[in-house]
Amino acid sequence: MAQESSLTEIAHVIQLAVAPVFLISGVAALLTVLTNRLARIIDRARVLDSGSLTEEARTELAILSQRARNINRSIALATTSALLIATVVVVLFLGAFLKLNVARAVGFIFVAAMIALIGGLLTFLQEVRLVMRTMRLHSGQ
Repeated sequence: MAQESSLTEIAHVIQLAVAPVFLISGVAALLTVLTNRLARIIDRARVLDSGSLTEEARTELAILSQRARNINRSIALATTSALLIATVVVVLFLGAFLKLNVARAVGFIFVAAMIALIGGLLTFLQEVRLVMRTMRLHSGQ
């Protein structure tokens, strides 16, 4: 009987862990987008840096550098979020195995993960706004 209730408890923990695992998948997709943007920024900077540096090229390199810093921050925050979400899953299982009340810890870690994700998304938004501002400058609008 004890083994059956233990199995039921673990099955319940697995059910609780499914939502955070899907959230990690979403954050992973965001990280793919961010790393692709960073790669494109680096590629463009290399092209500009390989030629003679005109004033326009220096200006564009400065903007690319700012964009890369924003994307790096966003990647760091999104990665932190994914790590915290994974920690939530670990804490859920440890709580079940060790028969501990981990509700507060899970809540605190999850809120921290969401704050990191919000920070990453806001930093990503800054980078996108910088791109749009730069495009308006180059198009003469």
